Amino acid sequence: MTQIAVKVARRRQEALDIASFELVKPDGSALPGFSAGSHIDVQLPGGLTRQYSLCNDAADPHRYRIAVLRDANSRGGSAALHDRVREGDTLAISEPRNHFPLVHAKRTLLFAGGIGVTPLLCMAQRLATTGADFTLHYCTRSLERTAFGDEIAASPYAGRVHFHIDDGDAAQQLDLDAVLGQPDPGTHIYVCGPSGFIAWIVQAAERFAWNKDQVHLEYFGAAPQETKGDRAFQVRLASSGASYEVPAGQTVVQALQAHGVEILTSCEQGVCGTCLTRVLQGECEHRDLYLTDEEKARHDQFTPCCSRAKGPLLVLDL
Repeated sequence: MTQIAVKVARRRQEALDIASFELVKPDGSALPGFSAGSHIDVQLPGGLTRQYSLCNDAADPHRYRIAVLRDANSRGGSAALHDRVREGDTLAISEPRNHFPLVHAKRTLLFAGGIGVTPLLCMAQRLATTGADFTLHYCTRSLERTAFGDEIAASPYAGRVHFHIDDGDAAQQLDLDAVLGQPDPGTHIYVCGPSGFIAWIVQAAERFAWNKDQVHLEYFGAAPQETKGDRAFQVRLASSGASYEVPAGQTVVQALQAHGVEILTSCEQGVCGTCLTRVLQGECEHRDLYLTDEEKARHDQFTPCCSRAKGPLLVLDL
């Protein structure tokens, strides 16, 4: 994967526990272009790699902006950025990738939960620039935790944004029955935020019989998995024929790493798809949020960072 060296040109506190980082080339040259919904991998102090959505205008070729929530339940990524990265520091990042692209639609509904606003902010900018019909519903716990509020209020699309604050007046709470109650084949829905927020929106869309193809999701973290019933199984590498045991308490990535077999990972939660691996034989127990139901049913690929085998053996295209 191509790495790009960038400098932190600006760091700003956007809300309580949310900081943004503006990344530029050290020589001021243009960065690779990106589209709304894109993310980058960021190599953090301590050796971690984490993914962050780009939330600046895609029309600006000279900077990337990410925003990061300090999450007490994170595995070190958010704390590393908040505590150790300052203006002037240099980081290594990947080129942008987009697993959450905008599609052309008669109308677009954007639903952001907290820090999930980051890719949707870029989408709103793009939709406004093209004159598209859209609405952004931005849900947060409190005003002090509402990032980019002033920026949105000053934007050309401010009139298309509805803020829904948990501790605010009841009249401004998001009424999903009113917003999603009349399915429209020309409307596409984009949702990003915590898994509980996404489930709330998706369940409402299902209740009102929206077509699944019209609902697009991006998760920032996987829901906790029940692991008490996990059993050991074998993985065999097609290239060498070598087999290794994956104990109940380890992931496939961890078990192979112990034997010197490296698989590139990023989120380690089955969200990003970085570690996606082809399966040549065996049935997968999918625990990711990346593959579609149809893709999972084929059992020809899986995410070894979190998914397992239903049977005694998986043969991997490694």
